[in-house]
Amino acid sequence: MPDLAMSTPVAAPAPARRLIAAGRIQRIGGRVLTVRVTAAGVTGTITPAVNR
Repeated sequence: MPDLAMSTPVAAPAPARRLIAAGRIQRIGGRVLTVRVTAAGVTGTITPAVNR
């Protein structure tokens, strides 16, 4: 008869983490600067601030 006792499970290695996107929004002197960084590149805009 085969031995069906379970051995101690082996933990699988954690998947590698990678940054998908990072961004920043900053309000300076009546303008809003927006910057976004992804694996594909960097984009940014400068727009007039909206009064709240």
